[in-house]
Amino acid sequence: MEVKLKYGIGKLLFGMKQKDVEAIYGKPNKQYSDEEENIVYVYNDHKMRLTFYDEEEYQLGYITSINEELELFGEKIIGRKWNDIESVLANNKLNQFETEIVDGTENYFFEDNWLFVNVDYDKIFKIEIGAVFNNNDEFDWKFKG
Repeated sequence: MEVKLKYGIGKLLFGMKQKDVEAIYGKPNKQYSDEEENIVYVYNDHKMRLTFYDEEEYQLGYITSINEELELFGEKIIGRKWNDIESVLANNKLNQFETEIVDGTENYFFEDNWLFVNVDYDKIFKIEIGAVFNNNDEFDWKFKG
């Protein structure tokens, strides 16, 4: 499952509606509304949470995953040491990031690509990617369905 920064993961593209995602993965194992009234789909087999933004007509805008098959720039990333993947990111011009430590977990945020890499015990355990904004400060939706 390839992580495509600014686009999505695998066949999932930012801007898809729930019906578009269900055409690929079927019904989610669980569905709920978050504190901002967004709809979140949970797919257990794919180890992904997909967030459809309420204020954007429920378009897919955020993906969280712990799937061990995720690849970024041709490298599997879940379970890998941060230093190994940090160099892969740097080689692909992702070297500007913010770091936050919460309860011992290190979170690296690459704002230009809306990528979060979550590290615990020196191992990447989760990534989060989101849709980015264009020059008009609007979401740059990649799905044209």
